[in-house]
Amino acid sequence: METVIQTKTLIPDVKQKMSDILVAISWREIARTYFGKSSGWLYHKLDGINGNGGPGGFTSEESMRLKEALCDLSDRIRKAAETL
Repeated sequence: METVIQTKTLIPDVKQKMSDILVAISWREIARTYFGKSSGWLYHKLDGINGNGGPGGFTSEESMRLKEALCDLSDRIRKAAETL
C-alpha cells in the first residue's frame, strides 16, 4: 500500500505584490466577508507567516479567493463611481 503525502504550495509574497493598494482597503472587511476569518489571520497571511510565527502564506485556493474578493470589490467601486 502506498502512502501519498500532499504538500500545499504557499505563496508568501502577496503583501509585496499588493503594496500599491494596502492602505486603501479594509483588510478586516475582506477577511470577514470573503474568508470568514479575523483580520489577524489575513494580516499573518499577507506577511507570509502562519499563526505560530513560522513560514506561511496563501495556499493557491486562498490566493484565488483573494483575487475574486479584490475583483468583486473593484466591480462594486466601479458601479458606485458610475452613479456619480
